[in-house]
Amino acid sequence: MADLLRKPTGKRGRVHAIDPQSAGWSHVGFDLWRLEPGDDAGASLPDRETILVLVEGRARIRAADQDFGEMGDRLDVFERTPPHCLYVPPGTSWRAKATTPCTLAVCTAPSAGGRPVQRLGPEGISLDHRGQGTNLRHIHNIAMEDRDVADSLLVTEVFTPAGHWSSYPPHRHDEDDFPRITYLEETYYHRLNPSRGFGVQRVFTDDLSLDETMAVADHDVVLVPRGHHPCGAPHGIEMYYLNVMAGPRRAWRFALHPDFVDVT
Repeated sequence: MADLLRKPTGKRGRVHAIDPQSAGWSHVGFDLWRLEPGDDAGASLPDRETILVLVEGRARIRAADQDFGEMGDRLDVFERTPPHCLYVPPGTSWRAKATTPCTLAVCTAPSAGGRPVQRLGPEGISLDHRGQGTNLRHIHNIAMEDRDVADSLLVTEVFTPAGHWSSYPPHRHDEDDFPRITYLEETYYHRLNPSRGFGVQRVFTDDLSLDETMAVADHDVVLVPRGHHPCGAPHGIEMYYLNVMAGPRRAWRFALHPDFVDVT
């Protein structure tokens, strides 16, 4: 069985620490910090760019000797307001000190450097809508390719209403054949409302050499090294996830599963 479902190691501190070595791939890294007021988090990565996402709560953040003040606005991720985010180039230290209970996502990928530290949100991020019927979901494009704000990272938030499907129709981005398809590794950081619920995510290839169906809980992370990766939110359970993607090319091109090419 593939080790795709990662459970948090606790309820406080760095509860996820996923790097390319532990994931068994080459590009995406994802850490998650759950902080109480006064708690600190920080890092400096020599060859990797970072996007900090204030999933919920507030923290004072410094990076590259700049004080960005108190960042964060939504105290509950399901408020659906745009997140506060910060881009940090490689070799640059950052530090966050929580001023409220805070959930901080740290998204990383390889970079040659050269970009400045900069705020990426909430300005410039709007709530968009994708799909229809029970495939409808709501999206914050934090750092997709239409925003030239990173060298490798593609980052987005998705809110899936109760009873709906997401990352659907099933699609994959596991070949480097641009512009037909791009190779992108991906992590899903899941949140559920109510938190005691569960969601479902399946990761599978066309030939079913990889085929894992997982019941995801609040704060779980799912790794998608290849294959299709749809999610389902049961009746009465709203699902949120934060996607982090990266690969050789900063472009999102995908292929639908052949059985679903006529599904909209």
